Amino acid sequence: MTTVLIVDDEPAITDVYETWLSEYDCFVAHGGSEAMSIFERRGDEIDVVLLDRRMPGKSGDEVLTEIRERNAECRIAMITAVAPNYDIVDMPFDDYVTKPVSGQKIRRTVETLLERAEYADALDRYYTLATKYAALTAARPSAELRDSEAFRELEAELREVERELTETATFDDHEEFQNLLLEATRGAT
Repeated sequence: MTTVLIVDDEPAITDVYETWLSEYDCFVAHGGSEAMSIFERRGDEIDVVLLDRRMPGKSGDEVLTEIRERNAECRIAMITAVAPNYDIVDMPFDDYVTKPVSGQKIRRTVETLLERAEYADALDRYYTLATKYAALTAARPSAELRDSEAFRELEAELREVERELTETATFDDHEEFQNLLLEATRGAT
């Protein structure tokens, strides 16, 4: 089951988010230090982090940096009352949502982040398979490739991943598509 870490210093907000996200397993932290403590113990289980930016003690910006320094695979959305400024350009979050937010917006944010993760994984697999396919077709004669069971399996897997990518790619808007391209580029470097 998908796991979401909700981080906000206001318990009333975390309670509401947890209710809105009842279909997911949720961990709740009421500050940055508590969030990192949960992440230390359960980080490998966490798929999405909803992170308030401005909290007493360890800020959301600091938590974001610490999570990314651990090369965690989770997706992170800043859910904050802080209007975006140019300082966000270098921040490694996956989405930025300005409060106040609705239950629908919170749920859609989590869904979108999960879809992007799924698409990025499939895209990585596609590039890996396509590289192998290109290397083999450049180096081996066509007749030999046709006779190779391993090559036929590679072709079948490549077609399957292409199908998955086509099914997964449901872009609600141009911005979402741009985010996916940036993410794919970031993963390729």
